[in-house]
Amino acid sequence: MTTMRDVALRAGVSTKTVSRVFNDDPHVLPDTRALVEAAMHDLNYVPNALATTFRAGRASVIGVAVPDVVDPFFAAIARAVEDLARDRGLSTLVTSLGDDPANERPALESLLGRQLTGLVIAPVGTDHSWLERWRGHTPIVFVDRAPFGLHTDTFTEDDEAGAHLATTHLLSHGHRRIAYIGDMVHLSTETKRVEGWRRALRDAGVDVDERLVASGVSDRESAASALQRLRGIDDPPTALFSANARSSMALAHVLRGRPMPYVGFGDFPMADTLTPSVTVIDQDPRRIGALAAERVFARLQPEAGVDLDEVTVIDVSLVERESCGL
Repeated sequence: MTTMRDVALRAGVSTKTVSRVFNDDPHVLPDTRALVEAAMHDLNYVPNALATTFRAGRASVIGVAVPDVVDPFFAAIARAVEDLARDRGLSTLVTSLGDDPANERPALESLLGRQLTGLVIAPVGTDHSWLERWRGHTPIVFVDRAPFGLHTDTFTEDDEAGAHLATTHLLSHGHRRIAYIGDMVHLSTETKRVEGWRRALRDAGVDVDERLVASGVSDRESAASALQRLRGIDDPPTALFSANARSSMALAHVLRGRPMPYVGFGDFPMADTLTPSVTVIDQDPRRIGALAAERVFARLQPEAGVDLDEVTVIDVSLVERESCGL
């Protein structure tokens, strides 16, 4: 396996300089950085990577990195990966990335330095091009959200179609003032869901009122604040589309004393037992996790992965319950 010393000898620099370049130290001179990066590329260098652990029959680890392991959607993905890994004698190492994109790379590099068999990521960052150096050693699969600046295996749900389906369902109940309740609308998932909400309204001949978009809704306090603002505008909404399970769970609590029809994107625990039970778009996170784990195993056997599509968009479905019939 190529070492840092090998890279230093090829580039004609010290091992300390190689380490600084690998960690994106801004104080490295451009010419020196170019020499080291060329040597890294030529030697296919990554630290502590063991690409052959699985094929050699030695049990290793699949890493799973998600924004929040408490979120029921991401917890179900992690559990599905764990189940398939266990069947093959592998362990699973799960970490939370949080909401800050700046924390993503350090967390992922920490995982990748642990002799991983593969890595499943639900990203929060906006640049994943740096992961290219790892792909020759470690199968990397993205779930829920596509990577930026990197072509690799990706499993996402049909976010725009699901949001369109949810909004159309509310429109079929006679609603014309439908608010969009989301969390981080800059993420690719929510960007597509906002567009699905807008497209459904336009298809029904309803004007899109951007005042009906509420972002940053992730807990009860922010949900209560968003609803107070929405109810205070002239011609307030008569129904809500919640763009993720975390927002939906917060809304379920806030709406208890003053209910309003709504549909949530993503099922969540007890959604079917609440009063009223909550209509949702089912993402089937366990299937997403299982597909991601299976893709890791396929990529460990090159002859089996030649014809596999890198990007897979999974259909979603409406689970109709009581919350739209208020």
